[in-house]
Amino acid sequence: MKLWHMAAVALGLTVLAPIAQAAPKAAQKSAPIEQCIYCHGVDGIAPDAEVPHLAGQNERYLLNQMMAFRAGKRPHKEMRYMSRHMSEDEIAAIAAYYASLPR
Repeated sequence: MKLWHMAAVALGLTVLAPIAQAAPKAAQKSAPIEQCIYCHGVDGIAPDAEVPHLAGQNERYLLNQMMAFRAGKRPHKEMRYMSRHMSEDEIAAIAAYYASLPR
């Protein structure tokens, strides 16, 4: 392999490495909201009458409720499970997302 070819490969790996590392992180960050939309809808309007609409709710309220589910202070089997597998940053991002949607 010629020196210029090795340099080009090394440069390509240097440029692509951050992109390759960012892709899994981006996929991980989108995963919690993807799980939420099954019940609460992408637009925050739940398709089932038994599931609350989240669009336009107060961000702090949503955050507090998710933290209560996570801590077991508010009982709900599915929400407890879902919230326990989310970081506080993910919960905050979900609360901000649904709060930003129009009612």
